[in-house]
Amino acid sequence: MGKLHDLAVIGQAIWFDYIQRSLIGSGEMQRLIDEGVRGVTSNPSIFEKAIAGSNDYDLALKTLALKGRSVHEIYEELVLHDISLTADLFLPVYVETRGQDGYVSIEVNPGLAYDSIETISEAERLFSFLGKPNVMIKVPATDAGMPAIEALIARGINVNVTLLFSVQQYTKAAEAYLAGLEKRLASGGDISSIASVASFFVSRLDTAVDAELEKKGRRELMGRTAIANAKIAYARFRQIFTGARWDRLAGHGARVQRLLWASTGTKNPSYPDTLYVDKLIGPHTVNTLPPVTLGAFLDHGKVVSTLDKGLAEAADHVKQLGALGIDTDSITVRLEEEGVRAFASSFDALMEGIARKSREVL
Repeated sequence: MGKLHDLAVIGQAIWFDYIQRSLIGSGEMQRLIDEGVRGVTSNPSIFEKAIAGSNDYDLALKTLALKGRSVHEIYEELVLHDISLTADLFLPVYVETRGQDGYVSIEVNPGLAYDSIETISEAERLFSFLGKPNVMIKVPATDAGMPAIEALIARGINVNVTLLFSVQQYTKAAEAYLAGLEKRLASGGDISSIASVASFFVSRLDTAVDAELEKKGRRELMGRTAIANAKIAYARFRQIFTGARWDRLAGHGARVQRLLWASTGTKNPSYPDTLYVDKLIGPHTVNTLPPVTLGAFLDHGKVVSTLDKGLAEAADHVKQLGALGIDTDSITVRLEEEGVRAFASSFDALMEGIARKSREVL
């Protein structure tokens, strides 16, 4: 039936890392669903490109501006409308997979990344307003984000934990998910309908570590760190979701918090354009692909389970980096901080773009 359907048989879902109103209205998003795409992710950068960088929203924006809506109100009406329409499109996938897939993700305001209380409040408001079972709220995996993740899961809200770069932060995110499930179960709530993914960012780590390896003249080790890091995280996932603690939750219908590979577009043109897809295929995972990477994989990607191979080599690679004095822990902390700043900057640019277009139509 096609590569994406073949991946689903292995146990990996492909989600589309882009959203734009013309894709919904033209039937292109439905075509992707028919092709085997099982979900959609969005972030402030994606909406900044879609709204400020296209004419798709001009008429709706003009109407809202003439009604006297504020810039933030216009932003929310445009974005939530798209998320709602896309969630409706993917609802049959949600039903068919019994809540495993069919999700559409929307991120809380990135300016709240270091504020647990406000993150919880914003996430609850968005989830309640949309009122769709197949919506996920994206929460950054900062230290302040962890208690927010636990609280939201305990309240029955689907969470996409984003901006994970290290195995240590991933472990904290998985712990927050488990603790949230346990709290909800203890309060008599249903945990069988809650879903969560842990978005583990891939290619940006290679970009950062490769720069250090280049300085040290160790080019033969370049382009391997991100895959190694992801494989170690996957091994950790398999440890976390086994044993007595997990079995108790699974007995009440809990779902595993799948690892989602994010930032999978290849940034180094000398690397294969499907590198971060072909090498990260395995059960209980999601890979979210931007349009170019999805097209490349459909054209020449390979459907072979690869995640459970080469774990010893992955661990050895990380040890070699340490021996060279490359501190991956500090690099991943920096990447998390840069990620929060980048999304906040995109959010600010989007607000400025909406303000500019509002002035133009008025």
